[in-house]
Amino acid sequence: MSTLTDVTDASWEADVLGAEHPVLVDFWAPWCGPCKSMLPYVEKLADEFEGKVKVVKLNTQDNAEVAAKYGIVSIPTLMIIKNGEVQEQVVGLQRYDALKTFIEPHI
Repeated sequence: MSTLTDVTDASWEADVLGAEHPVLVDFWAPWCGPCKSMLPYVEKLADEFEGKVKVVKLNTQDNAEVAAKYGIVSIPTLMIIKNGEVQEQVVGLQRYDALKTFIEPHI
């Protein structure tokens, strides 16, 4: 069962910046084919890292304020935020093993 959470401009501060664990943010949009292709990987990561990493997704089409604040110009973009600070990000379609390797140093 996936523990993937949808976040919005309004919930960003509480759900992401105030999170107890590192947060993997998936910036996506409904019209983005590569975003849809990566969704099963992101859901699997949410399950695999449950209790260690909070995994959320933010629809950039409906939540432009956060996307603009973080300079998101291409999607999918995945970002690791820890203690309210951006640690690392990756842009574009990624393989599952690459995403897992991207997350692990931040746990």
